[in-house]
Amino acid sequence: MGQLFGTDGIRGVANADLTPELIFRVGRAAGAILGAAGQAFLVGRDTRLSGPMLEAALAAGLCSVGADVALGGILPTPAVAFLVRDTAACGVVISASHNPVEDNGVKFFGPDGFKLADATEDAIEVAMGRTDLPRPTGAAIGTIRSIADAAPRYLTHLTSLAEAHLGGLRVVVDCAFGAAAVIAPRLWQHLGAAVTAIHAEPDGARINVACGSTHLEPLRRAVRAHGADLGFAHDGDADRVLAVDERGDVVDGDALLGICAVDRHRRGQLAAGIVVATVMSNVGLEQALGAAGIRLERTGVGDRYVLERMRELGATLGGEQSGHLIFLDHTTTGDGLVTAIELTNVMVRSGRRLSELRAGIPRYPQVLFNVRVRTRDGVTDDPHVARAIAAAEKRLAARGRILVRPSGTESLVRVMVEAEYQGEAEGVAADVAAVIAARHGDGA
Repeated sequence: MGQLFGTDGIRGVANADLTPELIFRVGRAAGAILGAAGQAFLVGRDTRLSGPMLEAALAAGLCSVGADVALGGILPTPAVAFLVRDTAACGVVISASHNPVEDNGVKFFGPDGFKLADATEDAIEVAMGRTDLPRPTGAAIGTIRSIADAAPRYLTHLTSLAEAHLGGLRVVVDCAFGAAAVIAPRLWQHLGAAVTAIHAEPDGARINVACGSTHLEPLRRAVRAHGADLGFAHDGDADRVLAVDERGDVVDGDALLGICAVDRHRRGQLAAGIVVATVMSNVGLEQALGAAGIRLERTGVGDRYVLERMRELGATLGGEQSGHLIFLDHTTTGDGLVTAIELTNVMVRSGRRLSELRAGIPRYPQVLFNVRVRTRDGVTDDPHVARAIAAAEKRLAARGRILVRPSGTESLVRVMVEAEYQGEAEGVAADVAAVIAARHGDGA
C-alpha cells in the first residue's frame, strides 16, 4: 500500500492535510482508473463543514477526465456501499467517520460494494503523479447531477430487514449530528417504534462532539429519562453503532456480535459456524461463543481485515468492539443501522429485554497500558520482554489473556490484559509494561 491511503481510505485535517487541490488530483486519478462508460461515480458525504468543499473538488477532478458524477448528498457510508451495486461505476464517501470535526476523508467502494483492494488504491496513487491523464473537451467532459432518491432507496432496504412491526418498542437514537441525523429517526418511525432522537440535526460543526458512539453518557441519560427499551448511538458516518439497554448500561460491539451470533447459530443461520473479530475483542465473547459451539476467528485491528477473513472463511458475521459489525448477507461493509435492526429482531424473536440478552455475553475487566518507546519495532523480540509476557500468560492461565502489540501510527507499545478481576488485570499489565519501559522506553 502506498503512503496516501490508510486502512480506511484517505484521512487528514481538512484544508490542511486534505486540501481541495489534493482531492482534485485524487478525483482525476480515480476517474481515469475506475471510470466505466455510461456509469457515474456515486458520491455521498457526512455533515462536516468541509464536506461540500471537498465534494466539489472531487467532482471537478472526476469530470475533468470525462467521468460523470451523481451526488447523493448526506448519506451514511453503508448507504453508498449498498447503492453503488445497482447504479454506479464506483462509490465515494467523503467522511472521517468518528474523527473530530476538523478531520475529513475519502474512501472508495467498487461496483460490487466492497472497499477497493490495496492494489487498486496503489494504482490511483500512482496515477496522481501522471501527466498523461485525459483532458477531454466539449461534450466529452463529465457531468454532475444530484439524485434525490438515494436516501429513500436505502431506507426501503433497511425497512425490509425488520422481521416484525415494532409498535410498543421505545427507542432512543443518538445521531451524532452526522449522516444518520435524518435517516435513523425515519427508520424507527417507519418500523412503528416510539422514537426519541437526540443530536439529530445535520450539524457539521458539532459532528461527534460529546455525542454519538464515542460519548455514550447523553444516550444513557436519555434512555433512563424516557423509560426507553433501548438506545442506539451512531458515529459520524453511521457505519457503526453501540447500544444501551433499558437500565442505561452500555452494550458494546462484542456484546452485539455475541447476541446476534448465538441467535443465528441456534436457528441454523450462522454461516460456517464462525464469527470473525479482532485481537481486541474481549475474552468473554470468545468464551460465550465457545460455549454455544461457535468458533471465534481473530484478525488484526481494522474492519478491513475482519472483512477479508470473513470472505476467506465464508463467514457472514464479524465485527469489532467499537460497534463496527458486518452482516455480509445484508451488506458489504459495517452498517450501524443494519446492526440495530438485527438486534431488535433478536429481541422481538426471543421476547427478552436487552439487559437479559447482554447478560449472556460476559465481559472480563480489560486494562490497556501505552508504553512510549524509542522505536516500536522489535520490542516483542527482546528475550526479557518475551519472558515477561510468558510469565503473564502463565499467571493468567485460562482466566484471561495478554496482548502486546506496537501501535500502527505512534512510537508506542500497547499492553492489553484481560482477567477475571480488575486488580489482577492492572497488576499483570503494569508488570509487563515496566519491563518494556525499562528496556525500550524513550527515557531509558
